[in-house]
Amino acid sequence: MTLFGMPIETIYLILLIVSGSLTILYLFFGDVLEGLGEATGFLSPILILAFITFFSAGGYILELLTSLNSFLIMAIAAITAFLLDIILNVFVLVPMSSAEQSLSYTEKSLEGRIGKVIISIPEKGFGEVVIESYSGMISKPAASFEDMEIPEGSEVLVIEVKDGVLHVMPYKKNFT
Repeated sequence: MTLFGMPIETIYLILLIVSGSLTILYLFFGDVLEGLGEATGFLSPILILAFITFFSAGGYILELLTSLNSFLIMAIAAITAFLLDIILNVFVLVPMSSAEQSLSYTEKSLEGRIGKVIISIPEKGFGEVVIESYSGMISKPAASFEDMEIPEGSEVLVIEVKDGVLHVMPYKKNFT
């Protein structure tokens, strides 16, 4: 079958190359178009590009390997692409969108947290404090907020963070 004066296989191949390239570009620069996915509802750009990629790949392969009618091949490729798109959305995109954004932390988020001194903090010097986090243990240099010695093994409260150094004071569970 020919379409626009070209064999249908060539059209499938061009569609596959263009949609595959656009998908890769969207993966790298997708943050620029992030609002577009919100405006269109369930039809995100990645789903549309994935549908075109699946459709063109299926059509190209079926045209090369079978002697079925081109309209039947188009229908089979469209149904298969639709099913693969649903699977992609349900099992990959929806779980990723509800996942935690990041396991990283900011220095500001450490303020108010409780840590444990692993290297004692001298009066006007630096020691080291470890804080438990979702992503593991965070070890940071620390100084005493009130310029007092804090022994190793003490629990401390992070008051502020300046230039990557935690300024801490001894933590007492009951402030009475």
